[in-house]
Amino acid sequence: MRLELEHFTIDGAYGWNQDWFPGWFMRMGGCAAVTACDSFVYFALRHGRTDLIPFDPRDLTRRNYLILSERVKPFLHPRMRGIDRLEIYQDGLSAYFRNIGSPGLRVDALHGSAPYPDAENALRAQIQAGCPVPFLQLLHADPAFEFYEWHWFLLTGFDERPDAFQVKAVTYGAWRWLDFRRLWNTGKPEKGGMILFSPP
Repeated sequence: MRLELEHFTIDGAYGWNQDWFPGWFMRMGGCAAVTACDSFVYFALRHGRTDLIPFDPRDLTRRNYLILSERVKPFLHPRMRGIDRLEIYQDGLSAYFRNIGSPGLRVDALHGSAPYPDAENALRAQIQAGCPVPFLQLLHADPAFEFYEWHWFLLTGFDERPDAFQVKAVTYGAWRWLDFRRLWNTGKPEKGGMILFSPP
């Protein structure tokens, strides 16, 4: 069974490309803000939650996305170690929702220390509910995941087979299928995890 969310494109990119930020700091450390902005645009387009963004979602341009990112940046701004804990992300989104006067979305989290079956079940439920999943990857023992280390990216789909469970990982305006069990089981003591939105 394969289920993919109908994500959005900007100038041919699959979601926002972090390299498009005009400022060096956001190009290097704006990944948490990107996953939040991409999620808000998705919820506005697919679930009618236009209160989350400051423009008509039908007018999705780089310029308008940058306006949104400047609005989100004070709440998920880059810092020395990045947004390296799920609680920082949760607190930032809650503050953003209060700032724009919106009831926002309920934001829960599943820490990377949770057993793999719990992670798979949570991811499956999120995608089935029509919710993208911001994912924080810290260190990983498998060199295949080096590109995703100390990085936030979105999961927007899953492909469930008898011998594997893959997830669609979205970052830098592109996507790739990853083995979710290998992704989750990092082999490192410092863990990231997933942000879980309540269905809008």
